[in-house]
Amino acid sequence: MKTLIVISAACGVGKSTIRDALENSGLLPDYACVDTDGVGINWWDYAGTDHESQFTDDCFAEAVRIAKDKNLLFVCCVNPIDFYMKVNLPQEISNSFLIGMTCSEEELTKRLKARPAERMCGSDEFIAGQITYNNWFRKHANKFQYFIDNTGLSVEETAKQIAAFVLRQQ
Repeated sequence: MKTLIVISAACGVGKSTIRDALENSGLLPDYACVDTDGVGINWWDYAGTDHESQFTDDCFAEAVRIAKDKNLLFVCCVNPIDFYMKVNLPQEISNSFLIGMTCSEEELTKRLKARPAERMCGSDEFIAGQITYNNWFRKHANKFQYFIDNTGLSVEETAKQIAAFVLRQQ
């Protein structure tokens, strides 16, 4: 049986950066650190179909497969309501914890504008949507087992705080 830790946030908050830091730091040696982008499943194969909701389930199932015999730290954009009400976790998962992460609107805007153009994250419309989603996370911080605002924290500080939470769950 495996423990699942999900780090969820709006685009640009730093999920993948923190995943990379946790994977490379050795802070969580019993965890495979997997990103939605790393499971090889394309959202556009599901969008607008009668099985659109299957995307998230398939991503979790593939992440569990990638993790092999390790516990799983998975980063994605799922919100707590969908996670608890709609996601069908693989049966290998015995415990799950949801971490919410946020940053200030100014920091989020700066991070999204700094992304390469091919990521298509720099438009005012896209940024406005992510700010709205980021603010949803702030408003609903109490729906997460752990919540962190990484605005004034370094990547290393954020990774250490998240690792400390994860290790307390064992």
